[in-house]
Amino acid sequence: MIDALTDPFELAIGQRALVEVILLGAVCGPLGIWIVLYGRSYAAESLAHATLPGLVLASLAGVSLVFGAAAGLLVAAVAIWLAGREERIGADVAIAVAVTGLVGVGVLLALSPQVPPRLGELLFGDPLSVSRGDLVASAALVLGAIIALARYHRRLVVLGFDATSAASLGARPGATGLALLVLLAVTTLIAVQALGNLLVVALIVAPGAAALRIATRIGAAYAIAVAVAIAAGIAGLYVSYYLELAAGASIALAAVAAFALTIPLGSAGPVAGRGGGPVQAVGSS
Repeated sequence: MIDALTDPFELAIGQRALVEVILLGAVCGPLGIWIVLYGRSYAAESLAHATLPGLVLASLAGVSLVFGAAAGLLVAAVAIWLAGREERIGADVAIAVAVTGLVGVGVLLALSPQVPPRLGELLFGDPLSVSRGDLVASAALVLGAIIALARYHRRLVVLGFDATSAASLGARPGATGLALLVLLAVTTLIAVQALGNLLVVALIVAPGAAALRIATRIGAAYAIAVAVAIAAGIAGLYVSYYLELAAGASIALAAVAAFALTIPLGSAGPVAGRGGGPVQAVGSS
């Protein structure tokens, strides 16, 4: 039994993958809480898909694909935020048009024969390819994202509890919404190596959605979401090792399965946000 538990992590690649999924769980879990509460799940998926032009341009220019992903993510985050402010045609329609345009540009650029094979790796992910340098970069970004989440916690709770009075309480809806999207962009950048930009949304949304179905307070939801995200990452690595399946896809499916297990536990959520009632904040909020 002990061998079965330790075999996947005997080699350095397995150990690095384990550290990577733990780092991802630490930031994807709590961020997912707010993505779900604020109804930004569609934006999360769109944001990840919209990074394609940046990835392709970076590969064609011969610079680090991570830098290309970062640039693409930031541009996409701002574009989605601006599109969401367009009231005449509706936020969802505006976002869909913006993202479809970005994906179309990326696909046209990807037709170039100079695009390296690693582009596919960033689209679908491979946590077993994470290097020590990648882990250091991920750890730094995760720390920054967690600090930012802590800083914006009160504002996020205030907006979720009473959006109409948020401005008088020091929480500006526009700035806070943009900050949430930028955090989403940073988290996507962290996770793109392990899950690819096509699968990363599963580890962001599913654990948060699962936690919100069973938690009664934001603090408890944070803890549950982190636990579910980390457990999904580790379970995915085991499935990948023993069934010889793609690691990124296995992690994404494990996260979705964790959410599916919470469906019989009740209807959407004891903790609710702007889509279903007041947010119950922890005392520090």
